Amino acid sequence: MLIEESHVDVPTSANGKDSTMRIFVFHPVIAGYPKARFPGVCLFSEIYQVTGPVARFARQIAGQGYIVAAPSSYHDFVGPEPLKYDVEDTDRGNKFKIEKASSTLESYDADSHATVDYLLSLPTCTGLIGSTGMCLGGHLAVRAALDPRINACVSYFATDIHSRTLGPYTAANSSPSAPANSNHTIDHLSRLGGEVAMIFGIKDTHVPDPGRDLIRGKLRDAGCVFSFHEFAWAQHAFIRDELSKGRYDPAVTKICFEILLELFGRVLKTDLAVVEFYVAAIAVKSSFLRPLCIPPVLAILQLLEFRQLSAWCLQLPSKFVTVERVEARKELIA
Repeated sequence: MLIEESHVDVPTSANGKDSTMRIFVFHPVIAGYPKARFPGVCLFSEIYQVTGPVARFARQIAGQGYIVAAPSSYHDFVGPEPLKYDVEDTDRGNKFKIEKASSTLESYDADSHATVDYLLSLPTCTGLIGSTGMCLGGHLAVRAALDPRINACVSYFATDIHSRTLGPYTAANSSPSAPANSNHTIDHLSRLGGEVAMIFGIKDTHVPDPGRDLIRGKLRDAGCVFSFHEFAWAQHAFIRDELSKGRYDPAVTKICFEILLELFGRVLKTDLAVVEFYVAAIAVKSSFLRPLCIPPVLAILQLLEFRQLSAWCLQLPSKFVTVERVEARKELIA
C-alpha cells in the first residue's frame, strides 16, 4: 500500500508550560478512494526522537493500512529534529527523558493524549487506535494505553517500567508493592482496557530477568489481556537497523512485526460486533428539574467517537446540569 508523509504541529500544555509538539504522520493511500478510512497507531520513539529507523518502522506499519502518528517527545527542550546515535546525544536524550518527568508525568501524558486527539480528528480514521514504540517509546506506548481510547498496544523492550524510574523517584524501586500515591505506569496496569503484547530480549541488560518477571506478574495480577514474548538471543534495541552497536537482529525483528500485525489486525481492523457507549454522569442543578430526576442522572449515548460526546456535553445548558464525569463502556451486540 502506498503512503503519504507529512507533519502537523499541535499545541500542548503541561506543568504550567505551553509548547508545540510536532507529530510526524504516515498515511496510507488507496488510489481512487480519497475517503478511505483506516485505524490509527501512535508510535513513540526511543530517546533520540523520530530517527531514520523509527521513520522506517512507521512506514512499514502505515503500508499495512494504518495511519501512524509519531510525536517528537522532547519538544519541551529542542526542536523536532532527531538526535544522533552518538555518545553526546545519547547523554542528552537520557537527560531530557529524566527532566521531562522530574516532577510529574503530566508532559508525557499530555503528549500521548494530543496524539490520540489528532488521530481521532482525522475524517480518514476509523476511531480505533493502537500504540507501539521501542525503549522509552515502549514504556510510553504502555502508558498511553491507559487511555481508554487506545484499543491495542505492542511494546518493544520498554525501559523504566519495572524500576519505576520514569517520573519522580529517589531511587529505583522494583518492589511488587506500589509506593504510596504512585503514578508510575506499573502501578496502574489495571487501567489497561485493550490487549497488550510485551516484547523483550532475554539478553537485554536494561530490563533484566527479575524486571521482566515483575512486569509479567503485575500484568497478570491486574487482570490484563496480554501476551509476553521473550527472545533468547535478542538484546536491547534489537529492531534498530542503524547504529545499533551490533545488536540488530533482522530475523527476530520480522517475527516481532508479525506479532504486531496479528494483534493490530485482529483488534483494530476486525469488526467484533461491539457497540461502544459513552456514559455521562450528569448532576441536576436546576431546582425545578431536580424533582423529576434521581441525581446523578445517567445519560447513555450510543456514540462511536469520543469527540461527539464532548461536543454534545458542551451544548448542555450549564445553569441546569453539569457533566461530572465521562467513562467508556462496551457491550456486545446481541
